[in-house]
Amino acid sequence: MDLSVALSLRAQATLIELDGVLDYASVPYLRQVVYERFDTGCHDIAIDAAGVRLIDAASIKVLLYLGQRAEQAGGQLRVVNAKGVALTALEIAGAAKELDAYAELFWPAAERTRTPVDLGTLHIGHGHWPVGVSELLSRVYSLDPADPRRSRLREDIVTMCLPAAKQLARRYAGSGEPLGDLMGVAALGLVKAVDGFDPDRGLEFGAYATPTVTGELKRYFRDRTSAVRLPRRLQELRLQLNHAREELGPTASIPDLAAHLGVDEEEIIEVLAAGHLQHPMSIDAPTGADEDDATVADVVGADDPAFGLVDLRVSLPAAMAGLPERERKIVALRFYGNLSQSEIAARLGLSQMHISRLLAHALDYLRRRLTD
Repeated sequence: MDLSVALSLRAQATLIELDGVLDYASVPYLRQVVYERFDTGCHDIAIDAAGVRLIDAASIKVLLYLGQRAEQAGGQLRVVNAKGVALTALEIAGAAKELDAYAELFWPAAERTRTPVDLGTLHIGHGHWPVGVSELLSRVYSLDPADPRRSRLREDIVTMCLPAAKQLARRYAGSGEPLGDLMGVAALGLVKAVDGFDPDRGLEFGAYATPTVTGELKRYFRDRTSAVRLPRRLQELRLQLNHAREELGPTASIPDLAAHLGVDEEEIIEVLAAGHLQHPMSIDAPTGADEDDATVADVVGADDPAFGLVDLRVSLPAAMAGLPERERKIVALRFYGNLSQSEIAARLGLSQMHISRLLAHALDYLRRRLTD
């Protein structure tokens, strides 16, 4: 991109000095600079185009749109000092007079601070959305719902914005999901953005549509592409982790990522482990053994015979509570202490025959309680 931007500020006015080429690739950055000035309440803006060597039709359209927005807010946006090819382009497009290109710029050189703008730090969240969509949507909502022009205009807006929505979908092209499916999801998000946009709030349509479309894409990945749905806390931390990897590089260690995000290392490990669990392995997947075609199902263990005893183990303590204390002790010494009847008789001071009768009575009682 061949464009540099410098700002000079007054109390209620802004001078934007351009140097380079103003085209489809660079004009979104100029538009973002102007939007930020609008956000501060400054709508009196002069663009000094003396250093602009070339300007294309897309840029002229954006400049006209910005001029309309400034005028609606009670201000003015002018493009002055254009020369050569740039001025000729403005004249051919019929925009030179509308942008007040022939007016003199009363801004002495001594008052120009010329603060350079780092275009690389600008967030171009809606730079590729067509201009004028907000005004078209205002027309849509001004029409009666039964008016056939309303539905036709709405369809035209969706068609006009569809390339920008598809461009957002292409950001996720390397995710493993079919690009056609992603574009369909983006188109659905675009329709939601068109139907949910409120022109009265004063926002640009792109500022609303971009998070709406990307949110629909993220919801698709969250709900449709994972066999196991992660808690929201892990989902959000995983997105932050992906951004941290882009900033720190693929070789960043877990301590580096944890320090960058301000979280514990255990949380990073949890997110990494959870990511692998989102796509469980099929039991029909091969084990990788060379000698045969064994699958995961072939090496899964058999049923544990102890499973059948779970009910009895849960029911036995309640049944044991119904026995007299001496019989409970005899059962415990026999089956938990592994003592013989003679050893139990010697420990309790009873005969072996008496121990046998008490044990038989206790086992009969337990059998009846457990079978019932």
